[in-house]
Amino acid sequence: MGNMAQAILRGFLSNKCVKKENVFAYAPSREKLMHNAVNIGFIACASDEEVCEKSDLVFIACKPYQIEDVLKKCKDPLKGKAIVSIAAGWGFDKYEALIPDTRIQTVMPNTPVAVGEGVVLFEEKNTLTEDELKTVRKYFESTGIVETVPGNLMGIAGTLTGCGPAFVDLFIEAYADAGVKYGLKRDQAYRLVSAMIKGSASLQLATGKHPGVLKDEVCSPGGTTIRGVTTLERDGFRNACIESIDSILK
Repeated sequence: MGNMAQAILRGFLSNKCVKKENVFAYAPSREKLMHNAVNIGFIACASDEEVCEKSDLVFIACKPYQIEDVLKKCKDPLKGKAIVSIAAGWGFDKYEALIPDTRIQTVMPNTPVAVGEGVVLFEEKNTLTEDELKTVRKYFESTGIVETVPGNLMGIAGTLTGCGPAFVDLFIEAYADAGVKYGLKRDQAYRLVSAMIKGSASLQLATGKHPGVLKDEVCSPGGTTIRGVTTLERDGFRNACIESIDSILK
């Protein structure tokens, strides 16, 4: 029950997909686990094995380097269970080789699922039953957009959507700093920039227009916006964005 699992559960609970009394969870820090059990709403378990024994659908949300140890401990209680993994770098084939007696779906969500604005990637290859897949998709569709992606593209898609919120947060902070520099109060600057980004993204999704077309619609000839765009181009904004992804995937 780390940060991502908490974000997912908050999304599920706020949309009434699950009931608190039907959610079982474990985390190594008992103190944090109990605190979250009270504040978010779930039943705290004493071990990974207990979670697996009590659950029909098991979410694996630990750090990638911990998974093999967890699977070894839980191999018996996981037999015959449906598993949803949100661990980066762990695709279907990797799981099937270690726990063949289970049904598996690998998923990559991002933190905005906590407020129903997430992007959730489902690996195309899975062994859930039709009803299980419908149920899991329904859960995640309540937290944002769900996209099915071939296994070989989960890496790039997950990098864009999973790491992207941190890059956008940096963008928000930088433009808010500019607002503060010219006299806006910081909390107001954050609201203005965040709402602007949300609105711009919603407009692109709603219209399906190329981002360049939407940009052109804001840039009047000889106007203020095109001067700002020119400055970003001169300073290598697009290249910096692409290189941020390259640095992760290399």
